[in-house]
Amino acid sequence: MASRSVSAPMRILVIRLSAMGDVAMSVPVVGALRKQYPEAQIVVLTPAFLQPFFRGIEALEFVSPDFTGRHKGLKGVLKLSSELGRFDMVADLHDVIRTKMLRRILRLRGAKVAYIDKGREEKKALVALENKKLVQLKTTVERYREVFLALGFDLPPIAVPPRVRYSLDAETEALAGAHEGKKWIGIAPFAQHQGKIYPLEQMERVIAMLSQMPGVRLFVFGGGAAEREYGERMEEKYGSVVSVIGRIKLAREMELISHLDLMLSMDSSAMHMASLVGVPVVSVWGATHPYAGFYGIGQDPQNAVQLDMACRPCTIYGNRPCAYGDYPCMRGIAPERIVGQVCKAAGLPSVAVSES
Repeated sequence: MASRSVSAPMRILVIRLSAMGDVAMSVPVVGALRKQYPEAQIVVLTPAFLQPFFRGIEALEFVSPDFTGRHKGLKGVLKLSSELGRFDMVADLHDVIRTKMLRRILRLRGAKVAYIDKGREEKKALVALENKKLVQLKTTVERYREVFLALGFDLPPIAVPPRVRYSLDAETEALAGAHEGKKWIGIAPFAQHQGKIYPLEQMERVIAMLSQMPGVRLFVFGGGAAEREYGERMEEKYGSVVSVIGRIKLAREMELISHLDLMLSMDSSAMHMASLVGVPVVSVWGATHPYAGFYGIGQDPQNAVQLDMACRPCTIYGNRPCAYGDYPCMRGIAPERIVGQVCKAAGLPSVAVSES
C-alpha cells in the first residue's frame, strides 16, 4: 500500500469501539505507533472498561463515548466531534455507521482520514456454502496496520507482544492462591455467539479431567449471571477450580491472566487478552475459523483445536444458525483431544485420566 512519510508532533485519533477482542487486537498496533512516533498526541476513542487493554503504552489519551446518552444519534455524534476537537489524522479501525459519520465531520475540519478494509468479499468466499475458498486471509492486526500506512505512517510489521507479568493486588492474590509449584491454566468457555461455544457439558468433562492432574489450578473466566453460575458450579464440584467471574474487574483479570501458564479459550476475547501478555493459548474453533484473520497474535497455529469439515467455516462472527441445528463442528471435538492439546502446550505429562 502506498504511503507518504509523516512527522511528529501531530494529533492522531484512533477509533475502535467494540468488540472486546477487536479492541484488544488494536493494542499492538497502537503500541507500535507510539514507539515510532513518541512525540505524537494519540487519542483512543474506545469504551472506558476496555482501556485497561492499553496499559503499558505510554502517554495515551482516552475518550469514552456515550452512545446511549449524550452522543446518541447524529446530534450526539456532532457533539462528540466538538468535544474531541481538531485532529491531524483519524484512523478508523471500526468502520461502522457512527464512525463513518464522525470521521466525515473530522475530515471537513481538516483531518486526513483512513479506515479499515474489512475484506468483506474475501470473507464471504471463505464462508460460502458452495465454492468455498479456504485460504488464510489477512489478519485483523495487519488490516489495522494498513490504516496507518494509508495515513503515511511508517510502521514495521507488528511484533508479537512479549511475555509480561503484572503485579497482583492483595484481593486477586487471595483469590488465586500460591502459584509456586503449580500450573495455572485459565479456562474461558464462553463467547458472544453459540457457534463459537464448545458445549458446556463437554467443557465440564475437560475441566473434570484437568482438575484430576496434580499441581494444576484452573481459573474460569467469563461475564454475566449465567456464566457466573456455571463458573461457581465448577468451583464447587472440582477442588482445583477457582471462578473469577464477577469477582474481579477487567484490569485485575488482565493481571491474573499475565500469570497463567496457559489459556484455554474459544474464538473469543480471552484469546486476545492472553495474547497481549504473551500467554500461550489453546483455542477451540467451531463455526468460525482462524483463517478469517482473528487468530491471537503470536499464537501457535498447532494450538487451534478444530475439525476438518466441508461446511467450516460457515460464519465469520459465529452468529449464523447451524445448517445441521446442533453445531457438529463443536460437538464432534472430543474432550480428550482438548485435554491432550492443553497438556502438550502447557508442558503437563500426558497421563491417562478418568472421565468419572
